[in-house]
Amino acid sequence: MSQALALAPLNFPVPSASGSLEAYIAAANRIPMLSEEEEKALARRFRDEGDLEAARTLVLSHLRLVIAVARGYLGYGLPHADLIQEGNIGLMKAVKRFDPERGVRLVSFALHWIKAEIHEYILRNWRLVKVATTKAQRKLFFNLRSLKSALAQEGEGEAGYASLSPAEVKKVARELNVKPEEVIEMETRLSGADVSLEPLSEEEDEAYAPIAYLAADASSEPSVQLERKERDRLCEVGLKEALAALDERSRTIVKRRWLVEDGEEPATLHELAAEYGVSAERIRQIEAKALQKMRGVLAAQM
Repeated sequence: MSQALALAPLNFPVPSASGSLEAYIAAANRIPMLSEEEEKALARRFRDEGDLEAARTLVLSHLRLVIAVARGYLGYGLPHADLIQEGNIGLMKAVKRFDPERGVRLVSFALHWIKAEIHEYILRNWRLVKVATTKAQRKLFFNLRSLKSALAQEGEGEAGYASLSPAEVKKVARELNVKPEEVIEMETRLSGADVSLEPLSEEEDEAYAPIAYLAADASSEPSVQLERKERDRLCEVGLKEALAALDERSRTIVKRRWLVEDGEEPATLHELAAEYGVSAERIRQIEAKALQKMRGVLAAQM
């Protein structure tokens, strides 16, 4: 291990509302980068021995990558420190899953996980509105600004602000494989102004802000939300265990029939029958038996 690596700070600051983001960035940039040999050695120690200090060193040496990636998402109006925090979560997930034997550097592997966490954070918090639900809509959300800028440079519009013409809407829809109506809706949401829930001035006694018309919702209570999240988590764990109890063919049939991703069509009995070389009735029987077994596994967890 190199001397520079041995000097990596043990008490490293994290971004917070009370701390200095500039100091954090400066400290991250002072941490020495790892050579390929050092990186592989640390990754093997973490994988084979569960050495948390090795994992920590891998994370610390790549914090500058998170900072650079997070800087590219400042246009959404969210705090830079929060973007970095979410990116750090993605970095830690990447370190946990990194395989040093694949011949890929951690910086390349971690990039996907860092961006994924930042994307999720933006979608959860951007103006507190869920604006993208499918993969195509997410792609539209994160690419519409850059495409508008490119189109503005080709014409005479003002980059990032000019409304798209009908022809430009169709062009964007073709490039991102979405419907023109979705482009128009996303552009409207991105350019829409925020509305304050509270009165802007305490002196305006006669002012009625939107919050005055919102009825209290018991489901929004923190305790209820935590209970719902825990229930969803247990359901997800239970579903994984139920699927693991099935054989390979049954698991594949259940997934393709009932667990397809948003935007995908579930496979039909006849399609699966053609793939497996059996009758559609046989596929239906396998499916019914698999679902019955899964129900038994889930019931045992209650």
